[in-house]
Amino acid sequence: MTRPRLSRKPALVRLLSVAAVFSIILIAIQSSFFTGSWTPVNLDIPILSHFQSNLQQCVANRGLGLTAHIIDHCNVILKFPQGTNSTWYNEQFKIFEPLEYKYDVCEAILLWEQYRNMTTVLTREYLDSRPDGWFDYAAKRIAQLGADKCYNQTLCEEHLNLTLPAKPPFHPRQFRRCAVVGNSGDLLKTQFGEEIDSHDAVIRDNEAPVNEKYAKHVGLKRDFRLVVRGAAGNMIKILNGSDDEVLIIKSVIHRDFNAMIKKIRNPVYLFQGIVLRRGAKGTGMKSIELALSMCDIVDIYGFTVDPGYTEWTRYFSTPRKGHNPLQGRAYYQLLECLGVIRIHSPMRAKRKQDWSDVPSQEMISNAHRAALHLKKKQAGEEGGLGQFVNCKVWGKSGPYGTGPVSGSTDMTDTRKDSNYNRWEIMPFESLRKEARKHYMQMEGVSLYKMDGNKLDDLVCVKHPLKSEA
Repeated sequence: MTRPRLSRKPALVRLLSVAAVFSIILIAIQSSFFTGSWTPVNLDIPILSHFQSNLQQCVANRGLGLTAHIIDHCNVILKFPQGTNSTWYNEQFKIFEPLEYKYDVCEAILLWEQYRNMTTVLTREYLDSRPDGWFDYAAKRIAQLGADKCYNQTLCEEHLNLTLPAKPPFHPRQFRRCAVVGNSGDLLKTQFGEEIDSHDAVIRDNEAPVNEKYAKHVGLKRDFRLVVRGAAGNMIKILNGSDDEVLIIKSVIHRDFNAMIKKIRNPVYLFQGIVLRRGAKGTGMKSIELALSMCDIVDIYGFTVDPGYTEWTRYFSTPRKGHNPLQGRAYYQLLECLGVIRIHSPMRAKRKQDWSDVPSQEMISNAHRAALHLKKKQAGEEGGLGQFVNCKVWGKSGPYGTGPVSGSTDMTDTRKDSNYNRWEIMPFESLRKEARKHYMQMEGVSLYKMDGNKLDDLVCVKHPLKSEA
């Protein structure tokens, strides 16, 4: 059976777009020859403008009524259609949730492409390399310490040892496809269960149940779970017999947590990510950050991304007040059209998913280089645009897979017999080919966020490569 002519439209649009940007670049180069002042910055704005045009078309095709309005080569406004129900009231600013949101696409590209190369789990090498890492930063990750600094490093180590691997337990591109499963009640309108379980890794949030009752909606596969402090207090109940699911605690550790960790067989780590204040909020966004740091493709399910929300629902409990759905929906749609995530929802399940209107990785890489060069040009820092340009602090560590694993001498037999060190002593050769290739391309360097909400200021830790070890 021949395919309908309509299916050729995205390919035709893409071809015309490529021709248009090629013409723009050619004109820019020719013009610069006449002026005698050609530099790469001549191409930054045309490349970013072309990327914006593709993003605008992507939002129009995939946004279920959302539209993107370009301000300039970096800035865009995502607007909801007139008549959208904006019933969510912001108590802080005393206003109803707006129907339009402005985003800096250049900043977003830099942020999320950086995440593809980052480590998002707190490690001993990070604390060792960061200035005052043990004295100042470690104390921020320990509740009930009784001091704002680690005046006694031995005491702080006792608190953190159970969750502190020597080196990154997870690596960029370790998995090809990952599913991030949110808790939205919309999941009950779908049967994504088998599709979710087909992923190489599945990441879930907080206390969301996984059992036969919800299997057809959310699947049964359990690999990672990101939990906030309150949910972490119910770790044993959450795990419910799952020995392999990795727990990653979003905020802080304390004595009560440690007491529970010693009783379970699961690996437990602390999340080390950027404090993100740019878009959607909540544990779901942090789960996306975690997934992007170790997965090539990130599919999200159970997020509030369809029109018509009037209350915050969860698939396993009664409705409750929560995050503003319009803000989240707009930002998630931006991320899909930046090639960061792929959205799955009830309304999207009714049509064949076609990702041809999402920018290609080559287009994203070109836009990333242009955004980085333009940013450095504007800051008067044109030199040094390599992959380690944001490394403000350097540290050294031993070869991959060496050093102490998480744990302490007083663990229960259950904990001692667990597979918590599975990720920490994994042989390099057993990593996915793409992960090993990326590790070599990064010259054995692990990137960590220093602190706060800035894009720059990374802590970079160098490991000797095989030939150097």
